[in-house]
Amino acid sequence: MEFKFNLNRTANASAWRVLPNRWDFVAFPLIICLIAMAAVGFHETMAPIATLKAQPISLDAANLPEYAMRTTLRMLAAMVASLIFTLVYGTLAAKSRRAGLVLVPILDILQSVPVLGYISFTVTFFLALFPSRVLGAELAAIFAIFTSQAWNMTFSFYQSLRTVPRDLDEVSKGFHLTNWQRFWKLEVPFSMPGLIWNMMMSMSGGWFFVVASEAITVGNNTITLPGVGAYLAQAIAERNMHAIGWVILTMTVVILAYDQLLFRPLVAWADKFRMENTSSGDAPQSWLLDLIRRTHLIHELLVPLGWVFAKAARIPFRLPAFRTIQRAAPAAPARGGARSKLGDIVWALFVIALTLFVVWRVVAYVRTGVSLDEVGHVLMLGLITLLRVIVLIAIASVIWVPLGVLIGMRPALAEKIQPLAQFLAAFPANLLFPAFVIVIVRFHLNPDIWLSPLIVLGTQWYILFNVIAGASAYPNDYKEAAKNFRIRGWQWWRQAVLPGIFPYYITGAITASGGAWNASIVAEYVQWGDTKLEAHGLGAYIAQMTAAGDFPKIILGIAVMSLFVTLFNRVLWRPLYTHAESRLRLD
Repeated sequence: MEFKFNLNRTANASAWRVLPNRWDFVAFPLIICLIAMAAVGFHETMAPIATLKAQPISLDAANLPEYAMRTTLRMLAAMVASLIFTLVYGTLAAKSRRAGLVLVPILDILQSVPVLGYISFTVTFFLALFPSRVLGAELAAIFAIFTSQAWNMTFSFYQSLRTVPRDLDEVSKGFHLTNWQRFWKLEVPFSMPGLIWNMMMSMSGGWFFVVASEAITVGNNTITLPGVGAYLAQAIAERNMHAIGWVILTMTVVILAYDQLLFRPLVAWADKFRMENTSSGDAPQSWLLDLIRRTHLIHELLVPLGWVFAKAARIPFRLPAFRTIQRAAPAAPARGGARSKLGDIVWALFVIALTLFVVWRVVAYVRTGVSLDEVGHVLMLGLITLLRVIVLIAIASVIWVPLGVLIGMRPALAEKIQPLAQFLAAFPANLLFPAFVIVIVRFHLNPDIWLSPLIVLGTQWYILFNVIAGASAYPNDYKEAAKNFRIRGWQWWRQAVLPGIFPYYITGAITASGGAWNASIVAEYVQWGDTKLEAHGLGAYIAQMTAAGDFPKIILGIAVMSLFVTLFNRVLWRPLYTHAESRLRLD
């Protein structure tokens, strides 16, 4: 009798856990709204491309909610693609020595290629892929946003994989984890705090190039997609200050929404991956994460999904692609060492041959429309932009490194600053064009100097977000040790904090400098109505050639920009990166 009573009570308890509670009724409308938004966006994406011309961009503020939805869906789609790219590309670059010799320089080049450079060649491809649907233009816009999001996420993940603490590495070997298990159980969790902050920066940085991705003009081909970026481009063209004000309000609402619904829960969830033995006093909080945890039905529906992911992470895969990323054994046979050396020589020869072939093809194409004097002129413009980038990144570092440490070391402060930082990072420089143009024209200022701040306004946040990520991931054990040893002042900065955040700062500085080169396309050639201002530099050159549709000169500008970024990274950032990996790991 008692057994039957306990059985009934257990069955009732199980049924009670499945029944929805009041928290479910709060969470379900949010989920339904997200599903409806995705469904509407998919329906509009599959519409005939003729609808883009039949429905031109209107500056009526009533259209902004729909435009904001379309832009947000594009950015989220680009974010998913960026995350997949990050996990695959970053792993190969960090774990395979031979692949890293190629993939890391390619990543330097990819982040230096301006968004307009990608758009110039991808619009035709995607439109030809889906010639009768809006989907082709949507994919071109998503790809352009992807190119503004993926590189700093990949650099962050690469940096995390290269600086996994050695003691954790030894523990994973002690448990005989396969490379697949080690990846999901150690490396991905260790990288989560920095990766999530870089995802926030990528999402915010995507706003900077939303105008270029939604209002695409290459030569005589113009495509305008409904979105906040296209609305802003139209408002700038018509000098409509009221419309620009509505754009700022819309961006504020959207940024606050995805901060609360996406990134705040992710930051709170990722706090459990902090590398420490003692817990910090105040962990990040998320009302949405707490809401989901309190639900009955939604929680039970999510349990099978979590079980599937946990089981997948434990599968002892031993794939050939992962064998190359294992650390070399201490004592390898001489024949194996000779074979490895021969393989390195063959691989190096292949890479050199492929590089020379690509350079030859580029030079052959560029020569059809570019003279030698033009090449020298573009190199000089590149030096001018390089000088701007160096000065502005140095100023941004001096300002944001101390502030980033201050914010990251205080989770409660970081929680308050997070939405503000996202808004400032997302604030497109295009919105500042009116003020800069009016002031420069009114007081007859030098555009070469006064347009320069526009380059760093959108990219300085890479430094801030990465420093915050590094300070947030700084072990509480180390804080307590520094406190017990009474390490204060400059000694605290020099011996405790700066070594701990240095790998994160280098990641931020690399992506900030690459982003600054990208931003020069927008910042060195600005327009407000019929008034145009131009600063001497490579960015203005690429912007002008893109508008003219001169492809040989576009490729010349992109090639020179890639050359400068790659050399700068090789001379300065990569040696610092190597120093951070070998000397400043938190072991």
